[in-house]
Amino acid sequence: MKLPIICPSCDHTLNVSQMTCPSCATQVNGDYELPVLLKLNREEQEFVLNFFLSSGSIKEMAKQAELSYPTMRNKMDDLIEKVKKLQK
Repeated sequence: MKLPIICPSCDHTLNVSQMTCPSCATQVNGDYELPVLLKLNREEQEFVLNFFLSSGSIKEMAKQAELSYPTMRNKMDDLIEKVKKLQK
């Protein structure tokens, strides 16, 4: 099941209010902001994971995706800007 991160009513980022241990059923309640990487959509999260798995090589990512290096670099720059905005 995909973790919802955006409010369907107002498009604001959702917070986590409860977590449950699947082993002992302990519950933790509060109002916790999602970590920045979880605020990214699934495609953006996969991009970050692929970057990590390609040892931080944009060149390797571009090769695997069959895209030019400048195209992949632009995608990276766009994602960097989004992460910077989410950190504020």
